[in-house]
Amino acid sequence: MKNQFIVVAMFAVVLHFAKLQVAVGQGAEENPRKAAPVFSLTDASGTPVRLSDYKGQVVLLNFWATWCHGCKTEIPWYMDFQKKYKAQGFTVVGASMDDEGWKVVKPFVKEKKLNYPVVIASDELAKQYGLREMPLSVLIDRDGRIADSHSGVVDRNAWESEIQHLLNEKK
Repeated sequence: MKNQFIVVAMFAVVLHFAKLQVAVGQGAEENPRKAAPVFSLTDASGTPVRLSDYKGQVVLLNFWATWCHGCKTEIPWYMDFQKKYKAQGFTVVGASMDDEGWKVVKPFVKEKKLNYPVVIASDELAKQYGLREMPLSVLIDRDGRIADSHSGVVDRNAWESEIQHLLNEKK
């Protein structure tokens, strides 16, 4: 009788730790996304643009340059996304990698009538986000975590679907 009790007690302890391990494992799998590197840069007027300002929103961080042909393809799409989804908690932040800085970026932004914030990115920030080729587009969820990253020109429809998915995730 004593041996049966010990076996049952041991089984209960093992079962308890197995359930605990599964629960911990499930918690880790719920959000495997990594935190997006934080930044604080300034726009053309000197106003700070910080990732933390967009907490609770879906952010498309786009590393681009005025000389980049793929970037010029994506920018009108991103302007459309900004217009279409802004009211749902979405914003695009353009991070220019132009060596000449605002000298070439300001006229470009004015000519194209960009409808979202633009900053001059640092090489360090680009490195933190893994920039190897441009354009680089990074989707950041409402919790400030990287949901997806794409080097080169994105597939517009697939990227828009991903934006819609992120906007529909629980807040």
